[in-house]
Amino acid sequence: MLEGREWRKNGGASDEAIQKLRDVAPVVLPESYFALLSLTNGGEGPLPTQPLWLALDAAEEVIETEQQGTFKEFFPGFFVIGSNGGGEAIAFDLRTAGPYPLVAFDITNSDLIESVWPIALDFDEFLGLIGLSDE
Repeated sequence: MLEGREWRKNGGASDEAIQKLRDVAPVVLPESYFALLSLTNGGEGPLPTQPLWLALDAAEEVIETEQQGTFKEFFPGFFVIGSNGGGEAIAFDLRTAGPYPLVAFDITNSDLIESVWPIALDFDEFLGLIGLSDE
């Protein structure tokens, strides 16, 4: 899945963690997202587009973020799966019907018009970007 790409991989998520993530997700997420977590439960690597870096959260972190409602008040409609490691979250945009686009947003700016920008039209397109640099 990420062969030949620049990616600092973690061990895969347990079946239990993936099932719990399915249970807490507010929508049915793409199977390719769960397949990625089965391969690498979190990890880091470049993206060839803004925000230029992906720090993928482990399934357990995503579950905790969702259960605590960390982003719900100021960033409703987003399901956060990671960040760039420096102030931008990376999330599924659930404000539209699926397939859900992947976006980044500035966690310090709750003006969604200013702070949200697209990364990929769906998770499979996003998966194709992981581990590639813009150079």
